[in-house]
Amino acid sequence: MTNRQPWMDWISASLYEAAWAPLSVFVTYLIGLAFHGFRLFPFLDMPVHFLGGAGITYFYRSAIKHSQKNLGEIPFPVQVLFALTCTGTTAILWEFCENIIDFFLGTHMVRGLQDTLVDLLMGLSGALVLSLIYRRR
Repeated sequence: MTNRQPWMDWISASLYEAAWAPLSVFVTYLIGLAFHGFRLFPFLDMPVHFLGGAGITYFYRSAIKHSQKNLGEIPFPVQVLFALTCTGTTAILWEFCENIIDFFLGTHMVRGLQDTLVDLLMGLSGALVLSLIYRRR
């Protein structure tokens, strides 16, 4: 049986340091949905996806940084590439969730293929901008 404590420390350190970023964007998104903010102000969708990409990338970068205590040194370019890849995967899964919710609950969050592609572009742009300005610690 392996010792789980180092991995629990990794998870708690990552959540403690960086979970606020994607959670704050998610809460903003939920408030926008609850008050029909995206229907009244459709232009708000793009900044929310941009900030979501930056927020989730920040979380992944933090998790990668803290994982080095268990895995050893990870080269900086690999850290950046892995965080961007994880963010892209998260953005795709988010868009799948929006489509599934539209299908089963009859909502209208997705306004077509172009909307989905712009959402993905904005999420990845947020990830790229954060990666360019995020410094090694």
